[in-house]
Amino acid sequence: MQTRTLGTTGPQTSALGLGCMGMSALYGDSDRSESLATVHAALDAGITLLDTGDFYGMGHNELLINEALRTAPAAAREKAQISVKFGALRTVEGGFTGYDGRPNAVKNFAAYSLQRLGTDHIDIYRIARVDPDVPIEETVGAIAELVEAGHVRHIGLSEVGAQTLRRAAAVAPISDLQIEYSLLSRGIEEAILPTARELGIGVTAYGVLSRGLISGHFTRDRKLAANDFRGMSPRFQGENLDRNLGLVDALRKIADQKGVSVAQTAIAWVLSRGTDIVPLVGARRRDRLTEALGALDITLDADDLSAIEHAIPPGAAAGDRYPAEQMAHLDSEH
Repeated sequence: MQTRTLGTTGPQTSALGLGCMGMSALYGDSDRSESLATVHAALDAGITLLDTGDFYGMGHNELLINEALRTAPAAAREKAQISVKFGALRTVEGGFTGYDGRPNAVKNFAAYSLQRLGTDHIDIYRIARVDPDVPIEETVGAIAELVEAGHVRHIGLSEVGAQTLRRAAAVAPISDLQIEYSLLSRGIEEAILPTARELGIGVTAYGVLSRGLISGHFTRDRKLAANDFRGMSPRFQGENLDRNLGLVDALRKIADQKGVSVAQTAIAWVLSRGTDIVPLVGARRRDRLTEALGALDITLDADDLSAIEHAIPPGAAAGDRYPAEQMAHLDSEH
């Protein structure tokens, strides 16, 4: 397994990480046994970075990772690195009601995560979205205290803009910024990515397949479950979906010429953006994981990259990446 280092102060991880959210929430029902088998297959392939959130399935995802690690070989378990997002406030019905970044809340969230994960430390800890009522300095300061106490190894951030990134980095070392980055979501290239690089902060890129939209497997006639987030996502609606799948068709021609899959091409493109970027693949099944791992063997030369840019130029995506009410929570978009 190829490795990359998250920033100047962060850990060395596998070049791909496994995003585990879909095993518990937001993409319809999932198969528990297949989810566990997929985590085990990822560990066996050399993936070390497992990404989760304490609000994924209201704790379900952390308990799933606990079980997967308890039943994995000791060597794989010892190499595993867990990245946890916290702070989202949920309802019994599964709704989101905001974010809590108060220092005492940060420590409370961490205590519950450590218990659910069955571990004595969290490798990377980050608030999922900036709490608009709490200065980022206070939230990061609380995580820094958890680092000092040995409960957390590294401090991360999620979906923050360049100025917030600077403010946070002035408080404590930041290992990485987790943010959406894909051929359809390139907003970070203007200011956020250059700022992260200036500050020596790595990037863990989620949504590299745009929630399956540019995986090559999503079709216009696909019926989504009622509990599938994509049913509310602007990029999956009506004319937006038609336009976006047209971009996928253009990408497919390039993938076919190289003898690889659309998903592998999209992941390889993110990998090509810099060795300080670690893509998170949200595979819920072993076959999808195997496909994603194949991206590590793909080299995109200058002609390939030019063709991809022509097929999906910056800003080509139709529709926002979240519904309006969720876009409002993104510090990175302000």
